[in-house]
Amino acid sequence: MKWYLAKLVYRIICAEGKHTPQFDEQLRLILAEDDLHAFQKARTTGHREEDNFLNHMKKPVLWKFIDVSELHPLGEFADGAEMYSRICETDEADRFIHETRLRANHILESSMVKCLPLN
Repeated sequence: MKWYLAKLVYRIICAEGKHTPQFDEQLRLILAEDDLHAFQKARTTGHREEDNFLNHMKKPVLWKFIDVSELHPLGEFADGAEMYSRICETDEADRFIHETRLRANHILESSMVKCLPLN
């Protein structure tokens, strides 16, 4: 088993979403057998931790998981610990989501290449 640092990206939507798009980027520790399993575990964690609640003004807030945009092998740490979080605002929400998903697909493809035996 190896430790990985994964960046999970969430979109934060308040009320009807008529605000500057916000995204939260979190660095998480993941313990897995290999890159592919680390990526899959990070995605599962992201989906599991989606949330919705009412803020202090009684308006609904949704934290929607977008994808895993980075994955780095590490040494020994605690499984699932949040290492870093950053909320960013952008006027180009669709572009931000698209780029996050492109990074996730690149990680998935790279992980599969490393894990699959070449004949």
